[in-house]
Amino acid sequence: MRFPVAAACLIALTAYATDAGPTLRGYTPQDSATEVHWEQTFRALPDRDQIRANMKRLSAYPHHVGSPYDKNNAEWLLAQLKSYGLDAQIEEFTTLFPTPKSRLLELEGPAPYTAKLQEPPISVDPTSDQQSQQLPTYNAYSRDGDVTAPLVYVNYGRPEDYDVLARMGVSVKGAIVIARYGMSWRGIKPKVAAEHGAVGCIIYSDPHEDGYFQGDSYPQGPMRPAEGVQRGSVMDMPTYPGDPQTPGVGAKPGVKLIPLDEVKTLTKIPVLPISYTDATPFLKALGGQTVPESWRGSLPITYHVGPSTVKVHLAVAFNWDRDTLYDVVAKIPGAKYPGQWVIRGNHHDGWVNGAEDPLSGTSAELEEARTFGKLLQQGWKPDRTIIYCFWDGEEPGLLGSTEWAEYHADELKQHAVAYFNSDTNDRGYFFAEGSHSLENFVNDVAKDITDPETGMSVWKRVRLVEIAQATPQERAEIRSRPDLPMPALGSGSDYTVFIDHLGVASVNLGYGGEGNTDGQYHSIYDDFYFYTHFDDTTFDYERALAQTTGTMVMRMADADILPFQYSDLADTVHMYVSQLKALAAQEREEAKENNRELTEGVYKALYDPQKTLVPPPVEAIPPYLNFAPLDQASDDLTDAAQAFDAAFNAAGGTAPPDVNLDLIRSERLLTDSRGLPQRPWFQHLLYAPGFYTGYGVKTIPGVREAIEQKQWSLADEQIGRVSVALEHEAGLLKQATQLLSAKSE
Repeated sequence: MRFPVAAACLIALTAYATDAGPTLRGYTPQDSATEVHWEQTFRALPDRDQIRANMKRLSAYPHHVGSPYDKNNAEWLLAQLKSYGLDAQIEEFTTLFPTPKSRLLELEGPAPYTAKLQEPPISVDPTSDQQSQQLPTYNAYSRDGDVTAPLVYVNYGRPEDYDVLARMGVSVKGAIVIARYGMSWRGIKPKVAAEHGAVGCIIYSDPHEDGYFQGDSYPQGPMRPAEGVQRGSVMDMPTYPGDPQTPGVGAKPGVKLIPLDEVKTLTKIPVLPISYTDATPFLKALGGQTVPESWRGSLPITYHVGPSTVKVHLAVAFNWDRDTLYDVVAKIPGAKYPGQWVIRGNHHDGWVNGAEDPLSGTSAELEEARTFGKLLQQGWKPDRTIIYCFWDGEEPGLLGSTEWAEYHADELKQHAVAYFNSDTNDRGYFFAEGSHSLENFVNDVAKDITDPETGMSVWKRVRLVEIAQATPQERAEIRSRPDLPMPALGSGSDYTVFIDHLGVASVNLGYGGEGNTDGQYHSIYDDFYFYTHFDDTTFDYERALAQTTGTMVMRMADADILPFQYSDLADTVHMYVSQLKALAAQEREEAKENNRELTEGVYKALYDPQKTLVPPPVEAIPPYLNFAPLDQASDDLTDAAQAFDAAFNAAGGTAPPDVNLDLIRSERLLTDSRGLPQRPWFQHLLYAPGFYTGYGVKTIPGVREAIEQKQWSLADEQIGRVSVALEHEAGLLKQATQLLSAKSE
């Protein structure tokens, strides 16, 4: 920011400084004016046609891990980045990536049926017929298996669905289960099925979730056609993501591999995804009770729980190969703080052609990089080093980002300031989720981005939408709060290793919500034809994504004082603690009520009129948990955050260098190297994907999941761990406040 440029540019910036508007948070008034100028220059440059051309080129052929076009795309991305004047390279890793050797699903009995397991090309869709290059329909990291057994329908296959089955007197032990996609991450479905004794798992796409129930089917509309199938990984990523054979270590050649039979993240039973065309004969074969209303999909059949009157044969076998990952990484050196890194990422691999997932994000990210190249030509230089990353292998299990970050873990812990992630992008409203120390920063940037449809800021548009959809109480809260609340991060994209494993403050962002286009997800129809007919057809929100994320990267890279803000974090922690107290109280009340029903015989009257079922045992009443340490730590964090924010504002963008070093450490202090119970890879104590949700976040997960699993002594222990981390965070903020106050004096 503060470097020699052409004399004419200096004159223009000096004139502009007299009318630059409010000073940006973390900037001196003079540097703020300069930054605003460069940001406005940046936002004017992204080109819709260029983004469209990027997507068309990258999605021309299937580009899954190990495919020729995956490597071709990586090499093309590298060439583009170099042509923009950026220092770029490909960094390679190796990973376990199984692909199908054989797949078979048969219904036995008097009306046999063999599943087709094939998505047909559609004549109007020119790339849907590239069958020789497409991955077959399968679930990656399913175990090999050949099983024959009765079939049982388990709704979405969540833990609570098995509670319903138990009340109905239905067991899945020794059975193959069939679950519909939705309501939980796909990898949870075989995980829970195996825990209940199932020997196999089928996952099908019911039209109720993303088919004709939601709208016209492709190609007339955007919803999943009858023979469409959702591929996807079923790796147990809540245990750890990345290469299954090298947890915690970057998978470079020569690294010691865990033997395949000792890997913890493979499924325990064979799994196969199918279309609703293939699913229908199997569902029709189910006998037993009619399912509850909430379990019914939208097929023209009566849904039964089972077991089936005939057996099902499921057989899958895989090539357990290790393939090369190609991460493309470009750096723009920082001129003032080269050892402080602002990192931007999006993956480039897809299950098939992957126009929306991931190339809607990749194409915009590449345009950001091109635009930064243009600014470099005009004399701009960032204060901090900017690193642009295009990850490989996200789809199977966050492979490329995880291996890169594990390999560079020591450097990242020392140098990484923040990580900004995108994935898929569509037409609609701005969204962001992430570290709450960045909540205020994200709100500020969103206020400066113009929504292409309405002309108002994207922040104002999403605020109006939230007010319109809120209850009266929620509306009052939204209107009274200066910042829109930002949801926490669970998992499901490349931010996971940065926030959950390394404690790097992270944000995942994009646009979407106008129209339902889930029907092509992880199918052969997620391609350029589909995107340009049903998604962001004008590429306006592709441009908006480039403008938004590029602005965030630039503003973070150039700030005099890193614009972290901790009052929002403290408010959020207080909310989480209140939720934990309510959860613990709910568990106590439910246990009391269940025991009352058992004592009075209500259980048998409601669920077992024939008195054939054995009622569950009387449940111990949960103890009262001691939340006092967490209450004290939360209050201390609030006091420290308020004092820091006041000192930050008074500093006017000037501070000793040690303040920034403290702020870089702030997210790290919310981690614990011992990790979470059952999964030490996950080290963040405030955010993690749920052990039984997969993608969905669990906040203060060690405490919350201990309560949910009725592990009361563990809950007390975890309360202590989180309290200590929050006190350390408060201590760091007090130290930073003293530095800021000393400078201002």
